[in-house]
Amino acid sequence: MTKEFSEQEREQMRSRLTDKRVKRQNKAKNKQNSDDDKGKTAFETVFLVVRGLSTIALILVGLGTVFGAATGTGYLVSLISDVKVPSSKVLAEKINAIHEVSVMNYANGQKISDISSDLVRKKVASNDISDTVKHALIATEDENFETHHGVVPKAFFRAILGESTGGSSSGGSTITQQLIKQQVLGDSPTFKRKATEMVYALDLEKHFTKDQILTDYLNVSPFGRNNKGQNIAGVEEAAEGIFGKTAKTLTIPEAAFIAGLPQSPIVYTPYSADGTLKSKENMQYGLARQKEVLFNLYRNNYISKKEYTSYKNYDISTEFIASGTAETADHDYLYHVVYDEAVAKVYDYLIKQDKVSETDQGNDQVKATYEKMAEQKLQQGGYTITATIDQSIYTAMQNAVKNYGYLLQDGTGEIQPGNVLMDNKTGAVLGFVGGLDYATNQNNHAFDTHRSPGSSIKPILAYGPAIDMGLLGSASRLSNYPKSFSDGTPIMHDTSSGTQEMMTLQDALDTSWNIPAYWTYQTILADGKSVEPYMSKMNYDISDYNIESLPLGGGIDPTVVQHTNGYQALLNGGKYEQYYVVSDIKDDSGKTIFHHEDKPVQVYSKATSSIMAELLKGPIKSQKTTTFYGQLSAINPTLASADWVGKTGTSNDYVDAWLMVATPDVTLGSWIGHDNNASMASLTGYSNNSQYVAQLTNAIYQANPNVFGVTDKFEMDPSVTKSTVLVSTGEKPGAFTGGGYTNFTLSGATTTSYWATSEGAPVTQYKFAIGGSDSDYANAWSQILGTKYKKK
Repeated sequence: MTKEFSEQEREQMRSRLTDKRVKRQNKAKNKQNSDDDKGKTAFETVFLVVRGLSTIALILVGLGTVFGAATGTGYLVSLISDVKVPSSKVLAEKINAIHEVSVMNYANGQKISDISSDLVRKKVASNDISDTVKHALIATEDENFETHHGVVPKAFFRAILGESTGGSSSGGSTITQQLIKQQVLGDSPTFKRKATEMVYALDLEKHFTKDQILTDYLNVSPFGRNNKGQNIAGVEEAAEGIFGKTAKTLTIPEAAFIAGLPQSPIVYTPYSADGTLKSKENMQYGLARQKEVLFNLYRNNYISKKEYTSYKNYDISTEFIASGTAETADHDYLYHVVYDEAVAKVYDYLIKQDKVSETDQGNDQVKATYEKMAEQKLQQGGYTITATIDQSIYTAMQNAVKNYGYLLQDGTGEIQPGNVLMDNKTGAVLGFVGGLDYATNQNNHAFDTHRSPGSSIKPILAYGPAIDMGLLGSASRLSNYPKSFSDGTPIMHDTSSGTQEMMTLQDALDTSWNIPAYWTYQTILADGKSVEPYMSKMNYDISDYNIESLPLGGGIDPTVVQHTNGYQALLNGGKYEQYYVVSDIKDDSGKTIFHHEDKPVQVYSKATSSIMAELLKGPIKSQKTTTFYGQLSAINPTLASADWVGKTGTSNDYVDAWLMVATPDVTLGSWIGHDNNASMASLTGYSNNSQYVAQLTNAIYQANPNVFGVTDKFEMDPSVTKSTVLVSTGEKPGAFTGGGYTNFTLSGATTTSYWATSEGAPVTQYKFAIGGSDSDYANAWSQILGTKYKKK
């Protein structure tokens, strides 16, 4: 609460301040006369800077006491040792800059949208601002403004000392410093920024007049909200948005109210976020602040006692204009995706620009401040953001979901899609579908929805790593004999508990059997290896790698864009390129502050990548788990002739359905499901989603026939080892002993098996497959040999 002073105390305070003010004015006048309007000499300029730096040194010595010993002081001295003050021209440009609206563009340079900011402001000249506003601001924010050189050492030291000890840091910044903070350095709560601010302020005062500094401050500072609920900056917008008049025509009570706002704009503003007037209780903060400003005007001799007495009893709230309605821009999934990534990139830029230490970055206050600064810069800095999004492709995808989204509906409630088209070579997102209709559902199912990938994770987490480790080849056999988890729950594939056979890896993939994937993962663990290095390199979030159902989609919930990125890595020679939507950001001067650079991470070997691409042709062409290929062939035979690979996935109870399809050039990731995790019909993923994705793929092709690279083919990498193996075992012919067989040599049909390791396939062993029990192998050998052979 504000302390109430007696009339006698107020007169005494006013008298003392008046005496001090007169002395300062006389001192300043004498100095100005001695300069004889010729400006500072070189000697005087040097003296001023040296004096300023000496002041800093004194402050740092004091801070050294706070932080302890010479080490703390040395650290603080280092904060300003590399401070380089911009040239007067550059500094003036930054101070006077009123930035334009930021804009985001498609990859072709066409506009996606202006970046919305509810901040409105208007720049006016000094003579268009009431002198009373200027006087009120000086009296309240910086009573020494007319005489100091940009910094008040005692106040600055008091502010930093207060902050360093956890107390208040208010009152340390002059109007000059606040202008530097707003227009040049930002509001980082670090000592580095504060020290730099002080040096800049000293320099600014050498080149700008007091009126220029004051006018610029009043043009850029925040003043709370207007009657439409918009954030306002600049005294002109404040005058228009609160009192419905210009800054030049403000009365003394009105000027006092506005001059009090910058200290805490949102608290003191009379309007709520929706433009309505605040409650009487909440409005009292701003009204009390106005009375403080009026008293400051009086005690600093700007108004008379009679005027002060008259104005302090006047209810300024009667002057507030009625609420209005602000125009709002309609945004969609694309706007928010580009915006969110751009904010992150600007955040990184500011952190790097300000040389924020890792320690400071770990501070929640510093992080929150820079996040806010990044949003402000993006909204108000006149930035140009160029996205990776292909305009024609994105438009085609939106039209496709609008025209064919009905194909997904199966009577179980509204089924939402999430789709991402990604460049395999770069990780660039070329287009996406966030949902059926942003107007009715703002949840971005492509970027924000985390769901179980079901069997679509098998190539990424189980088969890919196993091939990379040399545990599997393309013609290897895997157990599909019935098996239960350790708690006794049978491992099921829909309603089937297995097929009583050692099946090929290709069959396991084409039909997406669960038991072979389970055994593959268990074999990796039993071999003392882990898939964590693979998954962490691709930024999959997995908390427990010991979950038995992990290779079936249990314990992992990627977004569509993340999972599409996993397939991008698997099919791009094993190289992961972090997905991105923003390729370039330029500031309002045209300077590039961010440009995406490819940073490939080798996850799988090139051999593994090409082997998996060959294997993943099966799930698409066989159509055992999706009718996508047949649907596409009927719609567009030319597009169907591309070298398609992919995989499906369905989570328990048909809650989620995935279809990942790719050519050598791009990957299209697709998910469907209910927002409330309700079950879909059993064939919705197999049939409905296949039809929808076929139509979506064709729409993309019609928009850009080159994007899929129809004539490009997946090639087998030269590093792949080709082994001639028995079809029956997936291993090389040779003698083995085991299971009652002694030095037994098996013969029969052979095939080529592709291996990612130089050793290639091993010689046939009794336990030739991945997984399976002793009884399973006895049965398997009976199937292979029939009654023709007898154990020796």
